[in-house]
Amino acid sequence: MSDTITEAVYAQLRQVFDPEIPVNIVDLGLIYDVKVDGPKCTVTMTLTSQSCPEAKTIPDFVRRRCNGVQGIAETEVAVVWEPLWTPQRISAEGRKMLGIDEEFET
Repeated sequence: MSDTITEAVYAQLRQVFDPEIPVNIVDLGLIYDVKVDGPKCTVTMTLTSQSCPEAKTIPDFVRRRCNGVQGIAETEVAVVWEPLWTPQRISAEGRKMLGIDEEFET
């Protein structure tokens, strides 16, 4: 059951976009971890930079989207800076959305 809820959380997170980049935050590589423990969801994420102008609004969107999943009553969003986000974290689907063909070196 928790796996189904976790999948539903990821589906909702794919509806959240960094307003400066036309890719959802999952494919952008900003989501590091999602844990569902009963009715509580914990999302560990980062932003593209510490000076991101949307640093307050993106986590709020994440919280609202997760709380909209049936079975989730509370969501905690932890914004972390380690490891730092780099373009290497962008998924293959995200690179396709951005028109980036090459793989990034790690």
